[in-house]
Amino acid sequence: MTDRLILVLDEGTTSTRAMLFGADGAQHGVAQADLTQHYPRSGWVEHDAGEIWDRTLACAREMVAKAGGADRIAAIGITNQRETVVAWDRQTGEPYARAIVWQDRRTASMCEAMREAALEDAIRAQTGLLLDPYFSATKMRWLLDNEPAVAAAAQAGTLALGTVESWLTYKLTGGSKGGRHISDASNASRTLLLALDGAGFDEGLCDAFGVPRSALPDVVDNAGQLGVTAPGLLGGAIPICGMAGDQQAATIGQGCLSPGDTKATYGTGAFVLANKGRDIPQSANRLLGTVLYQIGGERHYALEGSVFVAGSLIKYLRDTLGLISSAAETEELARSVEDNGGVVVVPALSGLGAPHWLPDARATITGLSFSAGKAHIARAALEAMAHQTRDLAQAFAADGAPWSRLRVDGGMSANSWMVQDIANLLDLPVERPHLVETTALGAAMLAAVGAGIHPALDQAAAAMIGESSRFAPQMHGPDRQKRLGDWAEAIARM
Repeated sequence: MTDRLILVLDEGTTSTRAMLFGADGAQHGVAQADLTQHYPRSGWVEHDAGEIWDRTLACAREMVAKAGGADRIAAIGITNQRETVVAWDRQTGEPYARAIVWQDRRTASMCEAMREAALEDAIRAQTGLLLDPYFSATKMRWLLDNEPAVAAAAQAGTLALGTVESWLTYKLTGGSKGGRHISDASNASRTLLLALDGAGFDEGLCDAFGVPRSALPDVVDNAGQLGVTAPGLLGGAIPICGMAGDQQAATIGQGCLSPGDTKATYGTGAFVLANKGRDIPQSANRLLGTVLYQIGGERHYALEGSVFVAGSLIKYLRDTLGLISSAAETEELARSVEDNGGVVVVPALSGLGAPHWLPDARATITGLSFSAGKAHIARAALEAMAHQTRDLAQAFAADGAPWSRLRVDGGMSANSWMVQDIANLLDLPVERPHLVETTALGAAMLAAVGAGIHPALDQAAAAMIGESSRFAPQMHGPDRQKRLGDWAEAIARM
């Protein structure tokens, strides 16, 4: 079986991709399609679930053809943008409304009302999560309250609610003709509806949010025989053997398989996860407890800090402000000036995430003068990644999970200036794998274990994870303290 390939479906926020991996972790092909971003109101972010499915299927078919047919694919692994909610009809397989994306903030008032009702502590104790619009449950409640077709389907018993991996698996395994409605434990743990020590979605939590348990998927392992594709879709029946939320998949793809191992992914947002082993994480510093993976019914957990805006800030500078022509230009601009010229960017374009959790905060650029140009703004935008990472490092340390090194990945980590700046500000070594697509690699590793290609994740890691580069800190203490002081002053204005 080891000469056959693994097909990974990597459904992100701005694009969907299909990728081919060998049992040795080598990448054999990629197909990608952009996803349309819908912003109907300030703070609202939506996707077309039908478009997600159509473009994912098209990319998958392209890679199956490249592999030489369905019989050349040993297994499928799925990884996805987390917390995004899809509502669809079990009988027709059609979505009722646009998907509400993880970045969406429309349920902030609902979360605030639940906090005022003193519900957060109990919910956090069960789920490891805070009451924030980021998570799925209030999005589901909003759809039930504001989309008449969704409410009617709930009454009729035909409603299916799920996150993106649930939607894709349902469609892949037959859709209205017997498709499976499942969610892996890592994605399920991001909904506010799964107790970290609970086998399935919790009835009490469902009642608290007003979400019908009957509309939710079954919770399954992250690796194993999770389903089989309908034969007509990809030219043959292919087993789905791995599934994980994108940040958990990246943690696995970085080989963070021992307690204390920590990674940061810089994509649309930035997400830091530290492996906590079998210990259910508890945070006194507004970090999150989450399921890292579950295999054979046994769960491993992670402590997580989530930054809402990372790569999306660079996209904003390019597409909305027209300040740069490409993301790669930011590295050249940052190197072209000696410092940030006093400019500080706080990228709260959709609020501030951990450890601040200020959903109503808005982005600021401070310290502008006539001597500051676009190079200083671009540099300050990149520096904001290091500052947000250090804020998280402080919170992790306060929770008894200090970092001795940090492994980084994601599209933004290709920017070597930014990675060096993170090492400088953290005063810690930072490692970057030569293959930065660790999210897809993690899904491939899970699928390889689920299909029996590798017996366990540690063996998959040994076989599939390649070499990395190391960035050592190079910043003098006074320079670091000046940067930190300017950032603290900007944050205090939020």
